Amino acid sequence: MNIEEFRLVSADLQKRRIPAEIKKTVQILLDKKAEKITVLKLKGITEMTDYLVICSGNSSRQNNALADALQETLKKELNLQPLGIEGNRLAEWILVDYVDFVINIFSADWRNKFSLEKLWMDAKRYDFYPDF
Repeated sequence: MNIEEFRLVSADLQKRRIPAEIKKTVQILLDKKAEKITVLKLKGITEMTDYLVICSGNSSRQNNALADALQETLKKELNLQPLGIEGNRLAEWILVDYVDFVINIFSADWRNKFSLEKLWMDAKRYDFYPDF
């Protein structure tokens, strides 16, 4: 994503009517160069969580860096601690659970394989990446 695309996506993020902690999460992911960030609003569809945040990284190292940045920044700025974290050993799919929202950080292959967006097709969807 180039600088102009980043500015457009960041501006779009600020206009969206989603909770502040979700906006902060998306901004952290954008800042760390996560790809194809999608937020699904599951509130009223499932009891599991209210929001599902999905993104992709380019490597296991980047996926771990994304998860670390999320935990560090959300704790520091919003005093949020995850209930649990799974998958950071292999880092093909890292799940960070904050109860009201769950973040899924995928490698591109694993994201295609599990297609969470298709699983929750009835959810309101917010995409935070430029259309190509």
